[in-house]
Amino acid sequence: MANFILFSLLIVSLPFLATAASCGGSCRDLNDCDGQLICINGKCNDDPDVGTHICRSGTPPSGGGGGGSCQPSGSLTCAGVTKPTYTCSPPVTGSTSAILTLNDFSAGGDGGGPSECDNMYHSNTERVVALSTGWYAGGSRCGRMIRITARNGRSTTAKVVDECDSRHGCDAEHAYQQACDNNIVDGSDAVWKALGLNEDLGRVPVTWSMA
Repeated sequence: MANFILFSLLIVSLPFLATAASCGGSCRDLNDCDGQLICINGKCNDDPDVGTHICRSGTPPSGGGGGGSCQPSGSLTCAGVTKPTYTCSPPVTGSTSAILTLNDFSAGGDGGGPSECDNMYHSNTERVVALSTGWYAGGSRCGRMIRITARNGRSTTAKVVDECDSRHGCDAEHAYQQACDNNIVDGSDAVWKALGLNEDLGRVPVTWSMA
């Protein structure tokens, strides 16, 4: 009887042990694939928009990001502060940990130029976000909705419109700001309000997934 109960518990637990698929693995959407791989015709494969060669060569692109660990690709000194730069972000899962930051996507706002996805500015009343370079994935998530969940239990959806550049910064194009960390969801005022968060905090831990 004890063996039967143990076997039953293992069967029930299996769905919770599922991990992101690697090259050639079955998938339904981006969340099912490891690292920077994307779902193409039901199989996890290299992202043609990013130009990754993970499946073809068996090695991750420069700076990591093919799964596993994401290592710095260099460093950048801005206003006397040196930070690592990244071409990759942590692997995307069904509930990816991130840091939510606040951005003004309107003309003259924090982001400098218009959003990369549509070359437009966006009102503070729009629920829009920029994703760190690895998660932005060369624009493959442009226009797609993600779901963001705060620790207070509230969640909201937002549209991906821009990249939070983890490689470059401290210039006019990036409003003279430091390069982004590689785990950033940079949200508009409307995103913070929808989550019921205090904007004065500036940085808040959240999780996100494709909506």
